[in-house]
Amino acid sequence: MDDADLALRFGVALGLGILIGLERERAKGEEGGAGVRTFALIALAGAIAGYLEAGLGLAWLSLAVFAAVAAFLLALYVLTSLQGDAGVTTEISALLAFLLGLLCAHGQLQLAGWVAVAMALMLALKDWLHWLARRIDTSDVEATLKFAIVTLIILPLVPDQNYGPAPLDVLNPYKVWLMVVLLSGINFASYLLIKIVGTEHGLGIAGLLGGMVSSTAVTLGFSRRSREDGADVRALALGMLLAWTVMFFRVVIITSVISAQLGLRLAVAMGALCAVSLGASFWLWRRRRGPDRGVVPAASNPFELDQAIKFGLLFGVVLFVAKAAEVYLGEAGLYLAAGVAGLSDVDAITLALADLARSGAQSVDVAARAVVIAALANTLVKSALAASLGSPELRRITLPVSALLMAAGAVAALAV
Repeated sequence: MDDADLALRFGVALGLGILIGLERERAKGEEGGAGVRTFALIALAGAIAGYLEAGLGLAWLSLAVFAAVAAFLLALYVLTSLQGDAGVTTEISALLAFLLGLLCAHGQLQLAGWVAVAMALMLALKDWLHWLARRIDTSDVEATLKFAIVTLIILPLVPDQNYGPAPLDVLNPYKVWLMVVLLSGINFASYLLIKIVGTEHGLGIAGLLGGMVSSTAVTLGFSRRSREDGADVRALALGMLLAWTVMFFRVVIITSVISAQLGLRLAVAMGALCAVSLGASFWLWRRRRGPDRGVVPAASNPFELDQAIKFGLLFGVVLFVAKAAEVYLGEAGLYLAAGVAGLSDVDAITLALADLARSGAQSVDVAARAVVIAALANTLVKSALAASLGSPELRRITLPVSALLMAAGAVAALAV
């Protein structure tokens, strides 16, 4: 390697050591131990060890230097622990700083940079991460571990082949569980967000967060509440519409992960629906009476195995029915299946149509129109719930908005 390349590698190693050391120096008053200079020197030691290993052909040299650094850090830990500090964060970070320098010496600058930034972020967020750990229940950890075991250990053993009579052989156990993992991951992100920010908020925020869990549950809860004396019906309607809007966004996110082409096509259609619902939400926000609070609907951990298995079975059934409807009834049959499935659940039919579009079993245009129909069917059900369970004032607000959503969705379905 030339001098410029060598200088770059050593310079990056030094910079990453300083980055980690600065964070540790900031926390030094609390934890003690190594600071910015020590971390910079440890990272340089890693870079020098890697350079000499490559130049001299001594494969054991880096391991020997690493062992020496580890011994030094062990002695440092003993000294700090005698002073009452039993934490090992600084020592572990120093060992990783040595490895970062080693990566730089071997030309893995981008990887070293990613690792260093991730380290610095985790170290800086110490208080927040401890606070988050207190918000997570033991049952959540157990459910996540069980799900991880099934996915990482059992999934590779699941047959990756299609089953069913041709041309309905669309049931692939491996792909079905991958879809379950995808949706569970998206739902877990929402679940974690609610754990972080809490469940009681203003009605607008409660509607947004509740839409991540179940927009139908938000509609039911807020509709019944609208009949209570003194209820701010406009604020409740605002929360409901925001929950519906989240569902439109979810559809685009889910489809984009599986089929970018379908997701791009749906972004325009769902964007039209979002524009209508957000416009109505802004109008209601300007006319609400005052601050009022709502509770986000409770949800179970989406990594619970029974929930994941139930959705996997539902997805398999919806995928088979959608394919059968398309084969025997043509495009009209697929639209009908999407509308019927959307009456109860949008996620399963959305994933099924995205999978069919990705595999080429269905055209993107037809799949996009079917997804829009499913979303409209689900919105129609929630509108009916609001009209039947809510107060007359809530009905006067939601029915015109629902009619606008149906019109916008019909135009969008024809345009995709």
